[in-house]
Amino acid sequence: MNRLGFRDLVNLAAYGLHARPMRAVLSALGIAIGIAAMTAVVGISSSSRADLDRELAALGTNLLTVTPGQTMFGKEATLPDTSVPMIKRIGPVQSATATGLVPSTSVYRTDRIPAGETGGLALLAARSDLLGTVGGTLARGTWLVPKYPTVVLGATAARRLGNVPSVYIAGRWWTVSGVLAPVPLAPELDQSVLVGWDAATSYLGFDGHPTTVYTRSADAFVEAVRGVLARTANPSSPDEVKVSKPSDALAARQATNAAFTALLLGLGAVALLVGGIGVANTMVISVLERRAEIGLRRSLGATRGQIRIQFVAESLLLSLLGGAAGVLLGYLVTGLYAVTQKWPTVVPLWALAGGVGATLVIGGVAGLYPAVRAARLAPTEALAA
Repeated sequence: MNRLGFRDLVNLAAYGLHARPMRAVLSALGIAIGIAAMTAVVGISSSSRADLDRELAALGTNLLTVTPGQTMFGKEATLPDTSVPMIKRIGPVQSATATGLVPSTSVYRTDRIPAGETGGLALLAARSDLLGTVGGTLARGTWLVPKYPTVVLGATAARRLGNVPSVYIAGRWWTVSGVLAPVPLAPELDQSVLVGWDAATSYLGFDGHPTTVYTRSADAFVEAVRGVLARTANPSSPDEVKVSKPSDALAARQATNAAFTALLLGLGAVALLVGGIGVANTMVISVLERRAEIGLRRSLGATRGQIRIQFVAESLLLSLLGGAAGVLLGYLVTGLYAVTQKWPTVVPLWALAGGVGATLVIGGVAGLYPAVRAARLAPTEALAA
């Protein structure tokens, strides 16, 4: 026996496990349970984190607002009409939009209401991408037609004005095209009447200066974006710009992610350690029980290297079977639990591949000592046992 091919090696390892099926099954089961536990913990934690991230995203953890402050003389400052496109140039900014207050203009249900009875509703010019940035939705109807005299009512404004098909603004009837659902991230929109940016300029004399800029940024760069927003929105007078603080939920989200990562690493290490001990125990006992077989193979010409690689191959095959079964079982447990909790099912690819890969590494290391011990047995000593 001068050469042991890969196929022969696999067959030999499979035969070694098949010769003692009960012990092989129990050993693989022990590995599978450990890897399943690791995979399920990672999957359930990741699914829970995905659900938490979804809820925190709804709270606007990465939403920042930019508003005009005051000049050095105490007057209301203005944002340049180029502030929105300038902010969009910031790399981590995912979206930016704005609303602009249309001054000295009120909204009425009919043309017979006295001018002083405004109802406290603000008239805002809105950009077409407003809803996507602030997470708003329409309760009914459609969004604004930018260049035509149409309006969308905020949730509170709609209750005050009633179910009207049109409103009276600046001597003209404007068609109500839709009504917003409440917007938790921008509650000021609830008591506002929105008109298209271009329509406000054409029909109401709007000057094009935004009064509130809404931005969404990548979570990891919210603080960095906040630091440059004022200088970007108004380069000539950054001190006249107010920038909101990031949501406290963002800090909570980052702390939660760090805790989850530490938990996963700890539990994964424990599961792999338990699996490795199981493999090592199985292979050591196998060497003790198979001394006669080892002696016979050595007498027939098997080298120490071939004996060594045979037992390492058995250890790897046992680990592979247990690891694959464990990953599958862990994935099924994660999916079942996530469905009962109404979470998205998330099992990271690194957990699936890493579970099997780490098991092979641990199995190879655990099987190395028994393999070396088996190779050191002299043929006469082994046959006499």
